[in-house]
Amino acid sequence: MKDDLLYITHILECIARIEKYTLAGREAFFSDSMVTDAVVRNFQTLAESAKRISPEIRDSSREIDWRALAAFRNVLVHDYLGLDLARIWDIVALDLPALKQRIEALRERLSPPRSP
Repeated sequence: MKDDLLYITHILECIARIEKYTLAGREAFFSDSMVTDAVVRNFQTLAESAKRISPEIRDSSREIDWRALAAFRNVLVHDYLGLDLARIWDIVALDLPALKQRIEALRERLSPPRSP
């Protein structure tokens, strides 16, 4: 479980970076290759961390589409020449907020209780 919390924290760090890199909006995302590269790289890292979470935690967290994250990672890594940046932006704008909320809830559920 300790490793799972590490990976969950890492996923949240990647999400925070993606949010930071895309603050300037859609047009900035499409016009700045460093931003698109940074976003794609953080999605790769996020998805790789998601793949490393234990099967027990994935099974107990069915509200997160772990298979879709793994499939997305494979597309990012293996089909990099065919990436659809419009689809990547849609994921940033439409899917990432819900994923963040679910991962934060999972971290809260798995974190040891805080002492007063």
